[in-house]
Amino acid sequence: MALPTEDSLWRDICLIRNQAPLVVNVTNNVVTNVTANALLALGASPAMSHAPADAAELAGLAGALVLNMGTPAKAQALSMLEAGRAANAVGVPVAFDPVACGATGLRRSLAAQLLMEVRFAVVRGNASEILHLAGQDARSKGVDSAHESEQAVEAAAALAARLGCVVCVSGAVDVLSDGQTLHLLPGGHPLMTRVTGMGCTATALIGAFLAVNPAPLQATLHAMAVMAVCGEQAAAQSAGPGSMQLHYLDALYTLEEGHFSAELGVTTRTL
Repeated sequence: MALPTEDSLWRDICLIRNQAPLVVNVTNNVVTNVTANALLALGASPAMSHAPADAAELAGLAGALVLNMGTPAKAQALSMLEAGRAANAVGVPVAFDPVACGATGLRRSLAAQLLMEVRFAVVRGNASEILHLAGQDARSKGVDSAHESEQAVEAAAALAARLGCVVCVSGAVDVLSDGQTLHLLPGGHPLMTRVTGMGCTATALIGAFLAVNPAPLQATLHAMAVMAVCGEQAAAQSAGPGSMQLHYLDALYTLEEGHFSAELGVTTRTL
């Protein structure tokens, strides 16, 4: 895979803006509005569904599907499974956000079922979530991580190799692996952790990039670079979490090619 550059990232952003790909989300009740607005601001077309038959039919029409288990009610769990199977059947890429997957028995069971029954292009979570999925005894503080992203480097690589997909650990330094290579992407701002749904937004944006870029690792790197740059821009104008959310959406909408450095600050090593 070619490393992401300013040119390749801008190409994907232009494709999203020109094509407005349909990104179907079966996501949690807390962030439905937040992630839909983020996708719209970037240029994608979001569809949000919690009804199993509806989600499955929409997934078959989508450019990408995003599954988020933040509020794992029975209907949402079934919708994720039905939509994931439908997407897999027609080759639609699926991104998975295993929110608080190690926190309770229900979440542990649902995450395991999804990993068994749905083929994912990308799994994005915080360090505690990825450590849990990789088989380590890592419990979260509710939906928040009790670990730093760089504590999950080996877990991310092992999980990626096991699942045959890209794994992304978001944090002050984003950790990404496809099981063969490891990529570290610094950026963002601490104020992002004070706004609910920023991690969920990252997974939704990954969905948008998956819809226009057939290389899941590069698509994920592009999405996380956008998260970092927009977070930095928004924080520079914000007095606190409320204005941070507002300025973050504006930053997505007003992205320009010159906002990114030539090599995006990515460091890479072969595993």
